[in-house]
Amino acid sequence: MSDPRAAGARRAAGAIDALRRGWPIAIEGLALLAVETADAERLKAFDPAGEAPLLLSAGRATTLKLANQRDAATPDGPVLVERVAWLDFDTATALADPQLDLATPLKGPFRALPVMQPEAAQAALRFARIAGILPAFFVRPAQDEPAITIADIDAHEDADRLRIVARARLPVAGAEDTEIVAFRTDEMPGEHVALLIGDPDGNPPLVRLHSECLTGDVLGSLKCDCGPQLQAAIAAIEASGWGILLYLRQEGRGIGLINKLRAYALQDQGFDTVDANTRLGFAVDARNFAVAGRMLSLLGQQTVRLLTNNPEKVAALEAAGVKVAERVAHKLPPNPHNERYLATKRDRTGHQL
Repeated sequence: MSDPRAAGARRAAGAIDALRRGWPIAIEGLALLAVETADAERLKAFDPAGEAPLLLSAGRATTLKLANQRDAATPDGPVLVERVAWLDFDTATALADPQLDLATPLKGPFRALPVMQPEAAQAALRFARIAGILPAFFVRPAQDEPAITIADIDAHEDADRLRIVARARLPVAGAEDTEIVAFRTDEMPGEHVALLIGDPDGNPPLVRLHSECLTGDVLGSLKCDCGPQLQAAIAAIEASGWGILLYLRQEGRGIGLINKLRAYALQDQGFDTVDANTRLGFAVDARNFAVAGRMLSLLGQQTVRLLTNNPEKVAALEAAGVKVAERVAHKLPPNPHNERYLATKRDRTGHQL
């Protein structure tokens, strides 16, 4: 018998592919054309009358003085911008991408409209994050575009659909007695992995949730502390006797590599990590730690010691059904390039450094 959630997740995966190719899709009766991947010709085909308004996130709209204080409190919430004669495709691109603010003075004035389909609009912005694109769309009532539902998006992100697909011995630097275990769903882009270090001894394992960071883990970026945290976590787990490092494919706190690099560009303009993410239109932290809970459950671990400075990870794991018997601090010294980043984590996101 077919699994309806699997079918929904497949539809969502197809819609992600369409968005990245610049094709329109529909969510719950709302047709969407992504600003980042479309062009002026596709916009004309999508909206011949030039009437389709622009859907932005509240975080971005606040920068444009189009969101009120209540809207701004939810940076990934929807704001609809009225289409006017001068809101052409190039202007929409400048409105969508805050990296362009200094190089492209914004035209105007612009006027926010009531969001008539708020649930579908909210889902569209969330889906942009999943697709790794800027949260900005031209919108109109759906016609014959490939359609998905909010339930399809939920199914695509459903951590309970993760399964173990491969495992093997993998000696790593600093921990030679190690096994790697890979997890995925059929539709999820990228596999999550776990490193099982040492042998179970009857005590709760020391566990580290490490979110993928290509720039820090692989390229040695000094803008963050991810690379040193990864190596220090492996060393700490090895020293503890046994434990698990979960490597979660949630780059940039869940906004993806490209959007993380956009946030870096905003940081170069003087914004901190939190403000850069919200100006792009994303939540401060969009990671799904239910994934980590599912991975630990599949590994048979219901009680852990958690190596983290982030109390939200403790709460997220416990919400996913994993008991955290102890939070173990994970402290590393700053360098001149990441001092502000670490201070922001402490002062604005509650990390106990």
